[in-house]
Amino acid sequence: MTHRRLGIWTAALLLAAVSAVVGCRLADTDGVTPVPQLLAFLPWLLAPTGLGLALALLSRWWPGTLWAAVVLGLLAWFLAPYGTGTEPDGRVLATLEVLTSNVEFGRATDALVAAVRREEPDVVFVEECDHGCSATLRQTLAGEYPYRRSVEGAGSTGSVILSRFPLRAAPTLPATMGMPGAVADVHGHAVRLQLAHPMPPLPGQLGAWRRELAELRDFAASRGPEPTVLAGDFNASQDHAAFRAILDTGLRDAARLAGSGRTPTWPARTAPVIGAQIDHVLVSAAFSAGDARFLDLADTDHRALLVDISLHGPAPVTG
Repeated sequence: MTHRRLGIWTAALLLAAVSAVVGCRLADTDGVTPVPQLLAFLPWLLAPTGLGLALALLSRWWPGTLWAAVVLGLLAWFLAPYGTGTEPDGRVLATLEVLTSNVEFGRATDALVAAVRREEPDVVFVEECDHGCSATLRQTLAGEYPYRRSVEGAGSTGSVILSRFPLRAAPTLPATMGMPGAVADVHGHAVRLQLAHPMPPLPGQLGAWRRELAELRDFAASRGPEPTVLAGDFNASQDHAAFRAILDTGLRDAARLAGSGRTPTWPARTAPVIGAQIDHVLVSAAFSAGDARFLDLADTDHRALLVDISLHGPAPVTG
């Protein structure tokens, strides 16, 4: 009897903890610490739920078995990629390759430069690009990327957009860490570029995290008809309500469109086995995505994301 009670109590504690997180996901809220942190790893909550189910079965605790089955069903439901995935109907006007990389306080700058020279993307979004990183990118890549917009800063506050296409200035979004914007002339077509780097959801900083993700949501909601690319380290996954609110404005996750909507980008040390996809390239409905690749760079805790996207014209009129 003692072993049975221990099994029941252990199963109940596991299921209660997971149910709190799943309940917030079901209620479309990010809750309070530790729920936002655990939501990033929602798929891996299948493990403690499965253990709870096994303990309930071994203990012949039938209400717990039903409880575990319901939680497993909800987790399986939420594993599906979030957002629309329809392709635009118009003809292709331009294609471009976009890279986003968090270089962790500038430490991975040399690795990023090597990757950029190898992959030759058209637009590069760089987060946590400190003063040294910014200077290095200017010195080493200015020939290939003559156009740039940046927020200069120390540590994690600096950010840079590099482009092969001409850029004109666009407003920088207010945030603790730099979130510069620009408008690119992509073969005669104006494309709005916006770098994303809100605060992470650390205990005691959830207010800033929510506020800065809301800034990105407001930008996405007010962007107008201009084709848009919103890319960077969002410090949020599709299991966070604050990130889904950005997708609900009509932007789509290019990695999801390319069939890689759950591939982890952080932490790089355990990805792709365990982790969360918090680095994203979001595109407006005028874009399709052909491929998404995740690059392992030395000296950073993030994997870089490289996507091929195509800009389409208006859908042809029929009838």
